[in-house]
Formats: sequence, structure tokens, C-alpha cells
Amino acid sequence: MRGRLITIEGLDGAGKTTLAAGLADVLRERGIDVQLLREPGGVALAERLRAVVKDPSLSVDPRAETLVYAAARAQLVHETLLPLLEGGSWAVLDRFVDSSLAYQGGGRGLGVDEVAELNRFAVAGLVPDRTLYLRLDPSGGRARQDGRGEAPDRLELEGEDFFAAVASTYEQLAVAEPQRIRVIDAAQTPQAVLADAIGMLSDLLH
Repeated sequence: MRGRLITIEGLDGAGKTTLAAGLADVLRERGIDVQLLREPGGVALAERLRAVVKDPSLSVDPRAETLVYAAARAQLVHETLLPLLEGGSWAVLDRFVDSSLAYQGGGRGLGVDEVAELNRFAVAGLVPDRTLYLRLDPSGGRARQDGRGEAPDRLELEGEDFFAAVASTYEQLAVAEPQRIRVIDAAQTPQAVLADAIGMLSDLLH
């Protein structure tokens, strides 16, 4: 039986990494073979591209940015994700195609449809079985980022209008695909977010 691909989406600071780790632990406790991955990254080439695209010292054209993310995604899919899923394992992935639709399609103004078409080619049509969207106001995400005490990467340096456009695009995606994309209030405690996530995967678990 083919494995399941669970992706986690949302603004920076929404708690995606925390949820991904907690979700992977719960699935393992239930006897599911699961691998935790991130984007961009997860394989050697994609990790190198991650370092490039997040470097705040670089000036990157929006189209070039979109292509770099798609290239990293293509390598992760073909090197790791497809073999995992075909072997019956699950994958919990911190970001996937929806991130490019929101950040480059919406935030950069390149168009959701245009970015979606590029990414369909990159991932050979792979679609998540379930996407968990952590909804958080952009100002809340910014406050959480500031609280980490870490230097912001290139995208995190963008202004309020950019993140407002990203958040708006995420909301549009959730409305367009309610069966795949489930919305979680990210302002809750991590424990409550994890509980909601497990509930939203109940049909896949059974």
C-alpha cells in the first residue's frame, strides 16, 4: 500500500517545525513508518539550494527564486519522497508546493496559476494526501520570529505587505481545496495544535 504524504504550511513563526516533529512522533507511536523532512532541503542538493535562496546577502529575482525552490523540490521528490511513498512509508513534510504558491505566486505577485504549473512539472504531479495549514496573523508570526533571537533569512526580511499577500493567498488556497487543506488555529498552544492535527488525519489513520 502506498504511503501518505502529509504537508504542513503557514507563515514563518506559525509553528510548522514544532508540529511536524510532534506529528512524526505520534505516528511512530501508532506503528507507522514515517520520515520527517523539510523544504527546501531533505537531500544534499536541496540543502545546498536552501543555503543559497535564504542568504540575506544575495539579491534574487522573483522568477529565479521560484525556479530555485522548484529545483530543490524536484530533487527531494524524485530522490526521497517518491521512493518512500511507493515503499509504503509516510512522510511529514515541513512546506511543499503550497509555500511557493503563497510566497512566490502571491507574495511576489507572479501568479498562483503560473507557479502551480511550474511546480506540477517539478514534482511530477505529486499531491499531498493532507495539508495542515497553520493560520496565524502576520504580526503574530513576526513576534514569534523576533522572540527566537535568530538573524532573519532573506524572505523573513520582507515587509508587512509581502506577508499580508502570502497570508491572503494561503486563505484562498484553503477555500479552494477544503478536502486536502485543513486549517488549524496556530495561536493555540503547541499541544492543542497537535491534537487538532491528529483529528484532521483520523480518516487517513483508519
